[in-house]
Amino acid sequence: MSALDVQIVFLVTRDLEATTRFYVDGLGLSLALGQGTCRITRVAPGAFSGFCRRDAAPNPDGVIVTLVTEDVDGWFDRLRTRGIAIEKAPAHHPAYRICHGFLRDPNGYLVEIPALRRSGVEEPLAVAASTGHP
Repeated sequence: MSALDVQIVFLVTRDLEATTRFYVDGLGLSLALGQGTCRITRVAPGAFSGFCRRDAAPNPDGVIVTLVTEDVDGWFDRLRTRGIAIEKAPAHHPAYRICHGFLRDPNGYLVEIPALRRSGVEEPLAVAASTGHP
């Protein structure tokens, strides 16, 4: 069996235009594919977020869109200069050994931007994932 190549998470939106502006213009993600009532943004190589327009209101309860970086403070500085409201400024979370902050997208989905570190080492999770190390 071959390995999986790509990961996409689809979420519901009532306002596809505002959602696209937030993720593409606000966060700087690239639009990978427009499919009429659905749009897919590239988060990182092999990782995508998709949003599909539906008449029903999205239910953001329990959903966290997590975008991992090694430069949390730099990302939040960038978001502030773009006028994006910050829900919780970056802070260290000692129990999980991460630094993270939060904002909300136009649908009410919580967006977390952390720098994840593996337990016991100082190697970022993104590097561990790209090298295949657990």
